[in-house]
Formats: sequence, structure tokens, C-alpha cells
Amino acid sequence: MTLNIVVDENIAGALDSLSELGTVRLVNGRNLCAGELRNANVLLVRSVTPVNEALLAGTAVSFVGTATSGFDHVDRAYLERAGISFAHAPGSNANAVVEYVLSVIAAVDDKLEQLFAGGTVGIIGYGNIGRRLADRLNALQISHKVYDPWLDEGQVPNSAALADILQCDVISVHAQLTRNTPWPSFHLLGSFELAEIADNTLLINASRGSVVDTIALQKQLAAGRGPIAVLDVWEDEPVVNEPLLSQLRFGTAHIAGYSLDGKLLATQMLKEALLRHLKMPLTGQVNIAERAEGPDLFLAGGLGRAALLRKLLHQHYDPATDDRLLRSAVTGHSKKNAAASFDRLRKEYRNRRELRGSLIRTSTHDATTLRIIDAVGAQRVTDSRQP
Repeated sequence: MTLNIVVDENIAGALDSLSELGTVRLVNGRNLCAGELRNANVLLVRSVTPVNEALLAGTAVSFVGTATSGFDHVDRAYLERAGISFAHAPGSNANAVVEYVLSVIAAVDDKLEQLFAGGTVGIIGYGNIGRRLADRLNALQISHKVYDPWLDEGQVPNSAALADILQCDVISVHAQLTRNTPWPSFHLLGSFELAEIADNTLLINASRGSVVDTIALQKQLAAGRGPIAVLDVWEDEPVVNEPLLSQLRFGTAHIAGYSLDGKLLATQMLKEALLRHLKMPLTGQVNIAERAEGPDLFLAGGLGRAALLRKLLHQHYDPATDDRLLRSAVTGHSKKNAAASFDRLRKEYRNRRELRGSLIRTSTHDATTLRIIDAVGAQRVTDSRQP
């Protein structure tokens, strides 16, 4: 049987990877409707497509995959009732989000120096991304605490109450969105919690927009209070709260996990899940474009830990670039045009590569330099030549 596979046009590498399995049709995931799935057997989406009975009833779809770690946009109860197999890509973008968070910290005042001097990062959510962030902070010898009531306490190292997290120097939000009691994450950080955060604390939300009550955040910032806020996610995506954006240190278009490496890993994970569903052998890989020949970056010795880490991170990603793009796309435009520009930023996003796995050459044997390179997962090559 030849499969009819419908795929969000922004899922990287899907056309080349899946064509051997059948006919692949690319669609706009934001505007996907039931009529486009009438003859489909397989549906692959991203977080912009609500997948539910209204979309799938009456279709021949037997497999749904989402190229995301989270799946709050998918009605899994309906899929189970309908006998439709489901797969997602947990952890595929985790490292990209971690590098985004570290790059934001490195770009905000002297936050890196503060953390290396004994400051603490508070992590909300200990899933794939929160766990990976904690591991990276451990490697960098930066203190952290974790709040995750959705897991048994024994599963969460450095577990802390939410009140303790709110007192940290940096707060990074990585909770999945849920309204289920007893621990809903919807508006987890509301007006009361936000008021408990110090003005000079850095708050980063790279999970789901509604985990933070953004109206409450907007009011607090408009009143001249902190925290220093960075949002990659928005409550009404693709509509961006422009007054709130104007008060943020950085705002980006839900691209924290948008590395090329992470996107292609997600596609590979979905392909493998589909092959298992079809009871077919695993074949082929989604190829990540070859790196340009030669090393990515040369590092001499003598830099302090914070300066070294900042240089490494911003060589690969600087959040100021995406902040400028988002402000230009939405500021002063109608909601309709701004929303279209938001989606276009994501669709046309550049091929951002991860620092992890990149090649760093260095002429130094300085222990601090080598430890920082190792901690971010880069590969180091000793090279006595100057760049």
C-alpha cells in the first residue's frame, strides 16, 4: 500500500526522508483543516496544529506524530479511542533550548558572572529540557534548584518549593502546559508569584506562553518593577502582546528549540516511530548538512569563566538577533499582519547550529578553558597556531 502522508511544511527534512514510504504532501500546519486529510493515512504536525476529533473524524489517518517534545496540542484520549497511533519527539530540541537559555543569561548584564560567583538558577519543570539544563549547569559548576510537583520528589535532584525558586537569581521555565489538578501549570506564575520575584532576577520562559500570566507580567513591568523578563513563547501565538514585548529585555518567536540539529533529530524520531507502527525495518537517516570545513572557533587562554562561556555561546547564537527580528515583524502592525510575520519568522528561520558537537581549536592547556569547552559538549582540538 502506498501511504498518503500529510506533513507540516516546516518539519525539516521530512520530504526527502519520507518519500520512500509514499506520497508526501506539505501543508500549512497553522491553517490545516479536516478536508485536507480526507485521504491521508499519516499526519505529522508541530505545536501550531490542534489535533483532535474535529480534525481527524472521518479520515483514514492511523498514525499521528508531532515533531515536538510537548503534546498539549494533541487530544491523546481521542487518538486512543479512535485507535490512532501517536508519537512525539521528546528531547529532540532539548539541547537547543538549553543553549538558548544559557545564551540569554550570557547576554543579560553580568548574570553569568553572578552565577559563577555563587548565584543560583531556579528550574521549573524537570522534563527533558529541565533535566538537560540541570546537567549542563552541573558541568559548569553553577548552582541550581528544581521545582517539579508533577514528578515524585525522589525523581528530582535539588528539589525545592516554588517559593524558593522565586528567590533565585535566574528562573528558567520548562513546564509542560496542563490545567489538571492538583498541579495545574496554567498561569503557574501569576500576579502573586511574580510579585515575589526580585526586580533584578532574570525570568526566562521557553516552555508554553500560558505557564506565565502574561497580563499580570505586563502590568508589573509597566509599573516599573521587575523581573528582567525574556519570553520565547506567547499566550496567544501567533499574536504577540506588543505592549508586553516593549517591556521585555528580549522577546523571540518561539524559536528556542529551533536548531537545525534538533529539527532533524525530531524528524528522524518520527520516521522511526512510523516504521515501527508499520512493522517495517528502520532504514535511512535524516542527514544533517555537513559542517563547513575547518574549525568553528579558536580560543586562546586567559579568559575568565564567564567571558569564555559568553564567547562560546554567542559565536553560535545571540538572542539579540531574534529579538530585533521579532520587534521589527510585529511592532506597529495590525494583529493579522503581525501574526503572519510571526509565523514567517519561524518558517524561514535560519539554519542555526548547536554549540554541542562543534569543533573548537585552542592553543592553551588552561584547565578552566578546557573544562568550559567540555561542559558545553563541544569538541576541542589543540592547535598552537594563532587564528
